[in-house]
Amino acid sequence: MTAFFALTTSLLWGLADFGGGLLTRRTPALTVVVASQAIAAAVLGVLVVATGGWSEAGPRLWFAVAAGLAGPVAVLSFYKALALGPMGVVSPLATLSVAVPVGVGLVLGERPGAVQVAGIAVAVTGVVLAGGPQVRGAPVQRRTILLTLVAALGFGTVFALIAEASTTVTGLFLSLFVQRITSVAVGGAALYASVRRGAPALPEGGQVRSSLPALAFVGLADVAANGTYAVAAQHGPVTVAAVLASLYPVVTALAARGFLSERLRAVQAAGAGLALVGTLLLATG
Repeated sequence: MTAFFALTTSLLWGLADFGGGLLTRRTPALTVVVASQAIAAAVLGVLVVATGGWSEAGPRLWFAVAAGLAGPVAVLSFYKALALGPMGVVSPLATLSVAVPVGVGLVLGERPGAVQVAGIAVAVTGVVLAGGPQVRGAPVQRRTILLTLVAALGFGTVFALIAEASTTVTGLFLSLFVQRITSVAVGGAALYASVRRGAPALPEGGQVRSSLPALAFVGLADVAANGTYAVAAQHGPVTVAAVLASLYPVVTALAARGFLSERLRAVQAAGAGLALVGTLLLATG
């Protein structure tokens, strides 16, 4: 059960990342974030009503609100990085979000074991190699690497906050609903401010209707992934669930290779692979 649902989570997150990255190449990233999250919020609202999730309301929901504030920053940074750089580099680097729980543990007095120390070293090496060095050809832009690391920090923060926001499945639905309502409000305000400064809110030609199915897929796949991850964590060790769910960059990279014929230089592929290996070491240490 744990393996099945955790691997399903990887599949859903990987495809959602691929879809979001493609959308931001022709539609402003803020629009993608707000629209996809709004669709997700609508679906979650129905689930909350259907499951009686309102009965789970309490002080813990403030964690969901905080996650909703951090989420748009993480998603926007991630989508911009996907639009600027190769998905096969960006997506594995984003899995460094698992370092956030490790950092929280250090603050609380925990000390990493040998495996976690090795994971940190491997992951940092992967970050360096993913952006260069090179002998020829163009490296991944530093801005892309920076945006990806900001996204990883934001994702890790969101995961930690959501974990504190609920203890039951119905509570999880409510927490995710509150998180996304907050994200839509924050993202909508940022989109409004961006438009006031003259930035476009719609793709060239002003047509967004053709993108609605893809936006819905990105938002709903993300919601479904959160749900399958919760089920995986409830039916087995959280560590096993987290490790298997963290394999989603492989799905994104394979999708980019299959649909976009994306090719990575050897040093970039090696760096992305090391970052993923470091992430797995951190999660299992």
